[in-house]
Amino acid sequence: MERDTHFVTGVYEDEDVLLQAITKVRSSGIKIHEVYSPYPVHGIDDYLGYKRSKLPIAAFLFGLLGTTLALTMQFYMMKFDWPMIIGGKDYGAFPDFIPVTFELTVLLASFGMVGVFMVSTNLKPWAQPRIFDLRITDDKHVMAIDIANNSAMELAKIEEILKSSGASEVNKKSFE
Repeated sequence: MERDTHFVTGVYEDEDVLLQAITKVRSSGIKIHEVYSPYPVHGIDDYLGYKRSKLPIAAFLFGLLGTTLALTMQFYMMKFDWPMIIGGKDYGAFPDFIPVTFELTVLLASFGMVGVFMVSTNLKPWAQPRIFDLRITDDKHVMAIDIANNSAMELAKIEEILKSSGASEVNKKSFE
């Protein structure tokens, strides 16, 4: 195995061939780093064995935090900090709190989801993206295999499995 090569990529022309290739590659014991596609491929997450995202849980918790903060803030302001009688209603009239509560719930849920997504996917404004093949934004599907995670298998064997699974090209790619 070459030292400077970190990834092997298989380039596929068709999404159906790609989905069959994912099944074949995974069944041969190779761990797939990632699959890149120019458009969403229905069911690819099932083929890759991805688990369901925990992002909805984070959205719910941040929304709950927004609701709690909005109600606490409004109740404190209207009851203790600066009590005002508005429209002859009580200081803590709940129906008056609904618009602000809704807005703060949506605001914190959306900002929280963006933050959790960026942390969980390791997206940073200063990070350089790994581009395995420029054609993934045009018309090709690329399967990337990390050689370090597949050290039990020879590089030539991985390339052979990719070619036999329908890859039109097999390339080596390294990043610094």
